[in-house]
Amino acid sequence: MKRFDGKVALVTGGSSGIGEATALAFAREGAKVVIAARREEEGVKVAKAIQAAGGTASFVRTDVSKEADITAAVAHAVKTYGQLDVLFNNAGIEGKNGPIAELSGVDFDATFLTNVKAVWLLMKHALPHLAKTKGAIVNNGSVVADIGMAGTTLYSASKGAVHTLTRTAAIEFIKSGVRVNAVSPGPTLTDMTGRMFGSQDNFRAFAKSAVPAGSPGRVEDIAEAVLYLASAPFVVGQLLTVDGGLTAQ
Repeated sequence: MKRFDGKVALVTGGSSGIGEATALAFAREGAKVVIAARREEEGVKVAKAIQAAGGTASFVRTDVSKEADITAAVAHAVKTYGQLDVLFNNAGIEGKNGPIAELSGVDFDATFLTNVKAVWLLMKHALPHLAKTKGAIVNNGSVVADIGMAGTTLYSASKGAVHTLTRTAAIEFIKSGVRVNAVSPGPTLTDMTGRMFGSQDNFRAFAKSAVPAGSPGRVEDIAEAVLYLASAPFVVGQLLTVDGGLTAQ
């Protein structure tokens, strides 16, 4: 029997990167997967890949900066598959980065709307359904919430908020039988990190020098950590760091 047989997982930002890898991993472990993302072509492609491999998946176009889209995504999961067992709060943006003096309130609001408010709203709207299944929430944080990295203040602060939301929601939600945890990825090779560093080659060079493991992480490494958190019954309110030893220095 697979870990998630009979379970339904909602993955936001599931059209690429860590979200795509996690959606595929949930499906391999037996889950019915709902991929919620803005990019329809890419999201449908992931759903079809799962279906082609014998799994069950559907796509729902979702902009997590809009509460109506959030409620629609949760409703789609429940209406389509009858329940909700896992929410992976993965969708996020890097936002505008640079020195604080060069950033605006508009930049701040845009980053926090998608990276923090959306996480809060998704947890809120998923809770009633997860309580019925004694399900789990995994939020996607980042090691930059815990270490200083110049020029990433808005992104780092938003991920710090995600870590705190995770701990607080974990204490609240466990009363309903719902576990909340977060994965905290270190340098991981994605389109986003390539954009943040100017190119993926620049990012690989940074990771080679900064990460004790000598290379950036793979999206599959983060996906495996998410599946662990979603299936570990006595893990509550924890941040699982997956960073190749970066923060152990």
